Amino acid sequence: MAALGWKVPLGREVELPGRGTTFVREMPGPSPDSATVVLLHGLAASGGLNWFGCFADLSERFRVVTIDHRGHGRGIRSPDRFRLADCADDVVALADVLGVERFIPVGYSMGGPIAQLIWHRHRDRVDGMVLCATSRNFRGRPRERMQFLGLGMMVAGLGGRVRVPWDNMNVGRVRRVVESMLTPELVHGPVRPWIVSELRRNDTSKVLEAAEAIGRYSSHAWIGGIDVPVSVVVTTRDWLVPVRRQVKLARSIPSAVMFPVDGDHLVCANQPEAFGHVVADAARLVDRRARRHAGQPPPLTALG
Repeated sequence: MAALGWKVPLGREVELPGRGTTFVREMPGPSPDSATVVLLHGLAASGGLNWFGCFADLSERFRVVTIDHRGHGRGIRSPDRFRLADCADDVVALADVLGVERFIPVGYSMGGPIAQLIWHRHRDRVDGMVLCATSRNFRGRPRERMQFLGLGMMVAGLGGRVRVPWDNMNVGRVRRVVESMLTPELVHGPVRPWIVSELRRNDTSKVLEAAEAIGRYSSHAWIGGIDVPVSVVVTTRDWLVPVRRQVKLARSIPSAVMFPVDGDHLVCANQPEAFGHVVADAARLVDRRARRHAGQPPPLTALG
C-alpha cells in the first residue's frame, strides 16, 4: 500500500491470552505522552481496508492501533457464534498485551457498537470515543436490517469466495447500490488486488453472523449515561445507516459533538483523504476534552 500512496503499516499477529490470535497494525505516536486511538472496522472489512486513509493524519497526533475483528480479515477464529461483546473484550485484551491503560476507541459502522460496548463493559479503560457512520441500534425497518445482511453477503461475493444467491436473498438492490458507490479506482485500479486479498481473508459464515448481531444490537437503554467526550462523524449521504439514526445517536449522548462528512457509507474507501481529515479532527477534539477533564496538559506536539 505504501507504493500506492497510502501510509499503511504492515501489521503483525498478536496472541490474546485465552482468546486467540488476531492481527494488528500499529503506528507510534509523535511523543511518549501521545494518546492511543484504537480503530474498529465495519462489517466485512478489515482494519487496513477500513482505515487506510486515516493512518497518516492520526499518527501526527496519536499512537494508532487497528485490530481485525473476529472472523474478519486475520482476526480471531473461534467456533463460537459471533458476538459484538466478545469483540469489545478482545480490544481490551489487546490493550493489556500492548501495555495501553486507557485509549480512545474509534468505531466505524459495526465498530460503533463495539466502541460503545467497550465503554459499557470497561469504563475505566476509555478516555473518549469517536463514532463514525453508526447508530445506537439497527432495529429499524425490515428493509434496513436486510441491507446489513445483504452488504455482508455482497462483500463476501466480491472477495470471490462464495456465489451470492441475490435473488433468493432479495437484496439485489443492496448489491446495485454498493457497486454503484465503489469508485473505478477501487474496482479496477491498482489497489484492487490488495482489496480482494483482504476480503478473501474473511470467514463468510462469521461475517453473516456479524450482520445478524448488528441487527439485534441496541444501546438505547444505557447510551445516555456515557460520561466521556464523544465525537460523532455523520456520513451525510449514507444509504445504509440513515442520517437520522446517526443524528439520534449524537443527541442521545450528552457530550457528543457532530462532525459531518459529505459522503456515503463507503466514504472511508471512496474519499479516504477527506474522511481521514475529519476523523483526525474528531479524535483531536476528544483528546483535548479528555485531557482538560483529567487536568492534563495537551501533548507538546499538538497544535490543533
